[in-house]
Amino acid sequence: MEMFDGMKYCSTRGGVQGRDFRDVLFSGYAPDGGMFMPESIPTLSPVTLRHWSGLSYPKLVMEVASIFIPSHLIPRKDLEVLVGSALSGFSVPDVIRAVKLKDGLTILELFHGDTLAFKDLAITCTMQFLGYFLQKERRRATVLVGTSGDTGGSAIQSAKGTPGLDVVVVYPRGRISHIQEKHMITCLEDNIHVFAADGSSDDIEQPLRRLFADQELVKSHGLMSLNSVNWSRIMIQLVHFIYAYLRLTDVEHMEACMPELEVVVPTGGAGNLTAAFIVKQMGLPLKLVAMVNANDIVHRTVTSGDFSMAANVTQTLAPAIDIQDPYNMERVFWLLLGRDGALVKDMMEDFQHSHSHTLLDKHHKLLSLIVSTGTVSDDGIVETMRRCWEDNQYVLCPHTAVAVWHHYHRPHSANLPRCYIATASPAKFQAAVRKAGLTFDLPEAVRALDTLASRYQNLERSANWCTDWEQKLRETIQSVGSARKNGLTYYS
Repeated sequence: MEMFDGMKYCSTRGGVQGRDFRDVLFSGYAPDGGMFMPESIPTLSPVTLRHWSGLSYPKLVMEVASIFIPSHLIPRKDLEVLVGSALSGFSVPDVIRAVKLKDGLTILELFHGDTLAFKDLAITCTMQFLGYFLQKERRRATVLVGTSGDTGGSAIQSAKGTPGLDVVVVYPRGRISHIQEKHMITCLEDNIHVFAADGSSDDIEQPLRRLFADQELVKSHGLMSLNSVNWSRIMIQLVHFIYAYLRLTDVEHMEACMPELEVVVPTGGAGNLTAAFIVKQMGLPLKLVAMVNANDIVHRTVTSGDFSMAANVTQTLAPAIDIQDPYNMERVFWLLLGRDGALVKDMMEDFQHSHSHTLLDKHHKLLSLIVSTGTVSDDGIVETMRRCWEDNQYVLCPHTAVAVWHHYHRPHSANLPRCYIATASPAKFQAAVRKAGLTFDLPEAVRALDTLASRYQNLERSANWCTDWEQKLRETIQSVGSARKNGLTYYS
C-alpha cells in the first residue's frame, strides 16, 4: 500500500484544497459550503489485507487512521495511545463483534459504547484527537452538534468535563427516544449546553449551516462540527467495513480474485454509506445496499434519480434515520463524478435552494451501479424484529431491523457473504421493542438515567424560527467565548 504521509484534504465543491488533518478536524463545512475529503484515496492491496487480517478492531483503527493522519501531526506512538484510550471503555473484548445467526444472517454490532450506538466508536476517537491538539496548542474549541438522536448523546458523554472544549447540542424534541433524550439532558457539566428544538433534525440543520458559514464566528470561537460532516467521523467509520470484510471473507487464502462481501446499511444522513463507498474505492469488493425507512430520499435518488426532499420529515419507529437531507450524499456524488468540484457545487446549490435536484441520466446510472436500496415501513420494522426473535431469539433495534428486512425479503446467495450493520442497541428503543411484542432488559446504567436531574433549553417554533434559533445559538456560542476570556482554565 502506498503511504500518504503528506495526506491533504479538499472541499467537495472545489473551492478549498491543501488542508491538513488538523485543519479539517477543527472544521464543520468547508468555507465554500462543501465537505472535506482526502485529495487522494489510497488502495489497500491483498498483501496489506492479509497482513491486517488478524488485527483486533483497535489495532485496525490504528492502521487506518495512520493512513489519513500524517505522522508529523500525530506521531504513531501518540496515535496508538489516543486510539487505545478512546476504545478502552467498550463492553465487549474486541469493541465490536460479528454475530452469526440462522440462514446466513450476520449482524455487525457497533453499539457497545457508553451511549449504546455506533456513534460512540468514531466520536470517542475524534474527541481524543481534538484533546491532543487542544492541549498541544493550549487553546479551546466549541463543538456545535445537530442530532437526530445518537450523535448528541455520544458527543456529550465523550466531552463532558473536558478542559478546553464546550459542546452545544440541538435535538428535535418529541422525535427521539426517551433514552436518547436522557443521555443528553442529564449531563450537568458546565461545558455542556443542550437545546430541545420544536422541529425535525433537518430543520435544525438550517441554522447550523448558517452559523458554520459565518467564518468570523468560526474563527473567533473555534467553532467545529462533530456530526459526520467532520471527516474524522467518516475516517473511523471506514474501519467498520474493513473489519467486516476481514472477518467474514477468506482473506488469508484469496488468490487473484478478492472475494465479494455484501454490506447492508440502515441509512439516514448517509455517513456509513459514504464510508462503505470509500472502502470500495480503496479496493475492497463490497456490494453496497442502503436501506431506509419512510424518509426515502436516498432510495428515490438511487432508483429514479429523484434527489428531492419530501415536504416533511416522517416520524417512524427508527428515529435516528428520520432524515430528508442526507448531507453525506454530497461526498458520494463527489467520488462518483470523478471529484468534479464545480459539478458537485452546482448540484448541491440547486438542491439547497429548491430542496430538489434531478440527476442526469448518466449520473443516475453510475449511482445505481454502486449501490442498491430498499425502503421499509413501520409495519416492516415490527415484522422484522418479531421474525428475527422467532428465528434466533435475538432482539434487533428498529434501525437494524430496517437493514435486516432485506435479509427476509431479498434472495441470498450462499456463495456471497452478507453483513448487516447494527447501529444501536434495542435498549435505546423500548417503544419499538414493545410494539413488536418483545422485551429487552435495560442495562443498569440506562435504568439509572431516570433518577438523574436534567437541564436543557427550548427552541420554540415561531414565524421566524430559523432566524430565532440561529440567534439563540449564536448568543450561546458567544457567551461561552466570553466566559473563557474571563478566567476559564486552559489545558495545562
